[in-house]
Amino acid sequence: MLRAALIGFPATGKTTLFQLMTAAREPGRATGRGEVQIGVSKVPDVRLDRLTTMFNPKKRVPATVEFADLAAAEGAQALVDVAPYKNADALVHVVRAFRDEAVPHIKETIDPARDAQAMEDELILADLGVAERRLERLEKDLKKSRSAELEKERELMTRCREALEGGTPLRALKLAGDELKRLRGFQLLSAKPLLVVINLDERDVSEIGANVERAADKTGLTPFLSRAATRAVAVCAKIELEIAQLDQADAAQFLADLGLSESGLDRVIRATYDLLGYMSFFTVGEDECRAWSIPRSTAAQTAAGEIHSDIARGFIRAEVVPYDALIARGSLAACRDHGEMRLEGKEYVVADGDIINFRHAT
Repeated sequence: MLRAALIGFPATGKTTLFQLMTAAREPGRATGRGEVQIGVSKVPDVRLDRLTTMFNPKKRVPATVEFADLAAAEGAQALVDVAPYKNADALVHVVRAFRDEAVPHIKETIDPARDAQAMEDELILADLGVAERRLERLEKDLKKSRSAELEKERELMTRCREALEGGTPLRALKLAGDELKRLRGFQLLSAKPLLVVINLDERDVSEIGANVERAADKTGLTPFLSRAATRAVAVCAKIELEIAQLDQADAAQFLADLGLSESGLDRVIRATYDLLGYMSFFTVGEDECRAWSIPRSTAAQTAAGEIHSDIARGFIRAEVVPYDALIARGSLAACRDHGEMRLEGKEYVVADGDIINFRHAT
C-alpha cells in the first residue's frame, strides 16, 4: 500500500482534511504512540466503476493510499523519529490560503508561499541534523575499518549535507541506482516527493474552481511548485465539510453548481497516487474486480507478484486486454475474437489500465 503523511502548521485544516479523507472511506486507527492517526483512502477510478458494472462481481476492490496525521506536531523536527512519517512514500503539506478571523493564523497574516517555504526549511534542517550525525558515525567507523561501501555512503551523505546546507531539499538531487537506494534507507523527510494542498477560501473556489495554476498564481506559490518532485492540488475544507454531510446525489449537484467534477478530497487522493508515479492494472471476473497499484514501467512478472509471489514465481504468460478495447467491445470474449487480447511475456511493460489474467504454473 502507498503511504503518505500529512504536514502543516496549526489552523491550516490539515487534520480536518485527514479525517474527511479517511473517515468517509475506512476508519482511522491510532498507532502505538496514540497521537499519530492512520487512515486508508480509496483511489477514485471511473475505470474500475465501469468494469464493476460490466462484470457485476461479488467484490469491488480499489487501489488505496494510507495517510498518517500527527495532529500535535510542533515542526518537522518532531517527525524525524515518527515511524509513519519516516516510512511514508510522500509528504502532503496542507497550506492555509483561507481567511477566517475566528481561526487566527499563528503568524497573524495569511501567506501560503511564506508558509510553504517555512515548512520546507524545517524539513531541510531536520534532515541536516540526521546527515551530520550519520557522517560523524561514518568517520568513526572508517577509522576502525575502511570499506568501499562505507566510502560510498560517506560520499553520498557529504553530498546530501552540502545540498541541505545550501537550502536544497534532497528530493531535488539527481540520484539513480545504488545512490537512490542508499538514500531511501535513511528515510529522510526532504527526500520524499511533496504534494502541496492549497486550502482555499470558499469564495476562491467559486472563482477559480479546481484550477491549480490559477490557485498557485493567486497564492504566490507558482515558483515553489516549479521545484522537483513537487505538485499541488487546490481544495476548500469548508466546502468538503458541507459535501460530507450530503447524500451522493446532492453532493454531485453541489459540485456541479461549483463547476467541479469531483470533490477536492478525491483530487488529493488521486494526486498523491500520481505524484508517486503509480498507475493501476485490473483483474476482473465474477468474484472480484480489483485495481492493483504498481510503479510505471513495471514488467509483467513483477506486476504478477503484487497479486501473489507464487504467480510471479510460476509466471508463464500474461493475457492482456487494453481497457479501452474492453469497453468498446463489451466483453473479454469479443476482444479475443477481434484479436485484441494479447499474450505477453514476463518482460512486457504493463500499461496503465491493462486488464490482465496471469497464466502461471502451480
